[in-house]
Amino acid sequence: MSDIAAAAPAATDHPFVKMLASLVRAADSHGVWERKSDAEVLAEFVVSREERRARPIIDDPDPDIIDRVEAFYGAVGLAVEQATGRVASPILKLNHEGFGRVLLTAGRLVVISKTLRDVHRFGFDDFAALATAGGKMVDEATAMIGRFPEVADL
Repeated sequence: MSDIAAAAPAATDHPFVKMLASLVRAADSHGVWERKSDAEVLAEFVVSREERRARPIIDDPDPDIIDRVEAFYGAVGLAVEQATGRVASPILKLNHEGFGRVLLTAGRLVVISKTLRDVHRFGFDDFAALATAGGKMVDEATAMIGRFPEVADL
């Protein structure tokens, strides 16, 4: 078992982290992650500050990192859908250097709009930071839908 998985706090029980783990597991067509814990499945989302600093300032993100970014925002969309009953779809546009934008839409309503920079350094200090970041985005998106439900229904 990896150090991260062994040291995984109760944050792996957070609803957003559970949603992200289930989304990552859904992409496992060969059953490789079937017997692994959520902490082991999500271990690559945890990147220490030292590891992020060790990465070059400018670099092209590899496909695995892009997949993790897509999974993170996909899990935000699924959690918003679960909370509100409205489909929330992420739209991710990145250039080859790892800069871009992510939008999360529900109906015609943009519920999340975030500029992405340095995607090759994407990750969280620990599972608590992952849960906090995801939970905060879900809360912001559900609040936006609550504020403009008629636009989210279009």
